[in-house]
Amino acid sequence: QVQLVESGGGLVQPGGSLTLSCVVSENIESYSVMGWYRQAPGKERESVALVSNGGQTVYLESVKGRFTISRDNAKNTVTLQMNDLKPEDTAVYYCSYDLINKAYWGQGTQVTVSS
Repeated sequence: QVQLVESGGGLVQPGGSLTLSCVVSENIESYSVMGWYRQAPGKERESVALVSNGGQTVYLESVKGRFTISRDNAKNTVTLQMNDLKPEDTAVYYCSYDLINKAYWGQGTQVTVSS
């Protein structure tokens, strides 16, 4: 059973930074897409950032220029660096590991941006 474990969430003031990390319990497949999603109260889960094995990235429009996603296949990790955080970034953030025919999710980590 593949497991994803996230860390790095917390409370931060507007304009602050956080780094989310996710470790996958098995060797990451080279063809996989890794990503971060988030879900705020009363809203649907949305894709925040995705990264392919070749380093291609896709970002939610509202986080472009502020968030950076990266992956390290040797360490089975995906990281989301979040800068200039805004109150609207408050949500539970989920790590995803997407293979061709199956996707795995972490348990989520809370990010709260508030003064």
